[in-house]
Amino acid sequence: MDVSHNTFSNGLLYIGFNQDQGCFVCGTENGFRVFNCDPLKEKERHDFNDGGGLGRVEMLFRCNYLALVGHCGPRAKYPPNKVMIWDDLKKIAVIEMEFSSTVRSVKLRRDRIVVALETMVKVYTFTQTPQQLHVFETYPNPKGLCVLCPSSTNSLLAFPGQNAGQVEIVDLGNTEKGSTTVAAHETSLSCISMNLQGTLLATASEKGTLIRIFETFNGTMVNELRRGSHAALIYCINFNHDSSLLCVSSDHGTIHIFAVDDHKKNRQSSLGVSFLPKYFSSKWSFTKFQVAGNAPCLCAFGSSDPHSVIVVCGDGSYHKFGFDPQGNCTREIYANFLEIGNHDPNAKD
Repeated sequence: MDVSHNTFSNGLLYIGFNQDQGCFVCGTENGFRVFNCDPLKEKERHDFNDGGGLGRVEMLFRCNYLALVGHCGPRAKYPPNKVMIWDDLKKIAVIEMEFSSTVRSVKLRRDRIVVALETMVKVYTFTQTPQQLHVFETYPNPKGLCVLCPSSTNSLLAFPGQNAGQVEIVDLGNTEKGSTTVAAHETSLSCISMNLQGTLLATASEKGTLIRIFETFNGTMVNELRRGSHAALIYCINFNHDSSLLCVSSDHGTIHIFAVDDHKKNRQSSLGVSFLPKYFSSKWSFTKFQVAGNAPCLCAFGSSDPHSVIVVCGDGSYHKFGFDPQGNCTREIYANFLEIGNHDPNAKD
């Protein structure tokens, strides 16, 4: 998530989770920092000797390779049209990739590098000299929306189609069979997410009121969830590890949690009769909580506690919320991750 336009003057330019949401990484005005999510702990910090900011940092699980991209502002470490694959053991960039336009996002798996540009997605081998394998044209994609399944047994790639609101799903292990086109929304996409197994795709449009879930195998919609009745900018959608729950963050400062399988958990209007508009029969989140500060934020389920949600924000704040099956929710931990070093911020003196 790009946080370079925040008003907090804290040096943050980018925040993102790794593939299993066990870590998050920050691009800063001086380099990058990697944190363990739960418990919160700084795992790595690299400040470049000559300074220089990073507008995007993409991890590959917890291994030593990261993808680094500069930004369009002053004091960028790299130009915004380059991708540098960084080896954090050697502390050097070992692969350099240059493009004709600004890089909007990068996704990694152990055998592929995927780069999203404004109107196309390019797929390369993850080798010392990356070889271009595929080019897919997209609808204008300034956010670089793109999801690459991290599973070793599933090589699905999802990205915006050539029309507004469409998602294309391609199996990189078998591109000859063609792609699956999902007509997810009538307006442009604002967020897409895939579960760890690569079997489900969640989408939101620029309107931000509905979250739709599709089977990746055939593009069939299996669930429609209502975040709210007023338009919102969706920052983040994430499944939990067994795909039974979904969390969503937006610019309303609210984190919603939905049940994906057990629909009885989700709230539903008692006015859901056939002659009323679809709004009244929507499935609403079974719990939600407010994050103070009005900063853009990402959310993911805790790895050590399945009934917890981790929230990291553009103002440097870290929150851990706990919830029970009835939807009762409490904030268990608050910290400023920018102020911690290689120690446990929850340890008692």
